Amino acid sequence: MPSSSEGSEAPIRTCPVDVAEVVPADPAAVGGARRVVVTGLGAVSPLGVGVGELWRGLLEGRHGIRELEGEEFAGLPVRVAGVVPADPGELLPRPVARRMNRAAQFGVLAAREAWADAGFVVGGTRESGLDPERVGVSLGAILGDASVLVGGDRKLREKGPRAVSPLTTPMTVPSQAASQVSLDLHITGEARTVTSACASGHEAIGQAIDRIRHGHLDIALAGGAEAVVTPAIMASFAAMRALSTAGLGEGSPSRPFAKTRDGFVNGEGAGVLVLESEDHARARGARIYCEAAGWGLSADAHHMAAPDPTGSGIALALRRALRDAGGQAADVVHVNAHATATPDGDLAESAALRTVLDHHSVPVTALKGHLGHLQGAAGGVEAVAAALTLHHGVIPPTVGCDELDDAIPLDVVTGAPRPLPDDGDLLLSNSFGFGGHNAVLALRRLR
Repeated sequence: MPSSSEGSEAPIRTCPVDVAEVVPADPAAVGGARRVVVTGLGAVSPLGVGVGELWRGLLEGRHGIRELEGEEFAGLPVRVAGVVPADPGELLPRPVARRMNRAAQFGVLAAREAWADAGFVVGGTRESGLDPERVGVSLGAILGDASVLVGGDRKLREKGPRAVSPLTTPMTVPSQAASQVSLDLHITGEARTVTSACASGHEAIGQAIDRIRHGHLDIALAGGAEAVVTPAIMASFAAMRALSTAGLGEGSPSRPFAKTRDGFVNGEGAGVLVLESEDHARARGARIYCEAAGWGLSADAHHMAAPDPTGSGIALALRRALRDAGGQAADVVHVNAHATATPDGDLAESAALRTVLDHHSVPVTALKGHLGHLQGAAGGVEAVAAALTLHHGVIPPTVGCDELDDAIPLDVVTGAPRPLPDDGDLLLSNSFGFGGHNAVLALRRLR
């Protein structure tokens, strides 16, 4: 699996000392809330398995949206999606994979990569010299994998109750990815699941930041995992007229901020970050990508699916993220936009950014042209890309935006990667979901 540490400036040392003795668990012992940093990255996306495949695809301007094959998709009005180009079950030992749903398989693969990238032994916490009670998991998911329940219902109707697997229920719950990551790496501190529509991944990361800040944990694997490219979900989104009806003939059918955008493209995958208190990371000589500086939440209280067109709810989450990070609008050097390519959603986000950034010209990119909308995993994968943007000082281009909508007065990066500007240190990454869930993550680059 490609490593996200390619090109890093220093080797990683794996726990050369007993960090439990070096780092106080009580935040008061280190002068209040602890600083949190990102030390590992893992991803499974429509661009491939591994962070290396994700980052190369983003910089090269490729997309991973494909035609859906199979009889079950044949009658659907929309038959394209951002699908992972590998069977995750074949990348794990068979006895392990058969007890996981597809989303959990994605999550475990991404977590293993992030764990190893942070310099830990993939065997688990104890093999890495860690106290498993001081490590946690926090993953976002909307449904996880809807196909397991659908398959169980089909077997019940066709063959009767004896044909339904006893694994159906534990493999159906949205929390399966978090629980399987904790099992795989022997993490006993906590394993939480956040379900906040498409804001789930960012909110899961934000909650993990707070758990480390305030001394409950030293390390957390945080992000999101989702696998909902199923006929029923695709048909439902199509009935809502939320999906793009564009084909694959002219590049990506997902067109964030573009004049021709007509809806999002459904997708799947997982993205996981290793978050760690800075003291803990430095005590073991870890490579640090960036600081996980803060986060903000809000709710639109407007509509069950549509965003508030004024962008006021989004603006509140943006302001709260800035305040939580101890920053201000002038510190923002880049925005990784949610930008699903829906007509109303992109306009609302644009209005909020213009308001909060006080009309500062900040380069903006949107990754759903490359990936599609990964639902509960979107925040995790996009946070991985945001950390790499700060680490490498390069902004990936926005795929699919051949002509910017005149009503969106943003500096959208298109065509080719752009160097990250020097005059600022904060990156804002946005995720918004059906029902008005808004979550914004603030990352800070290290100088």
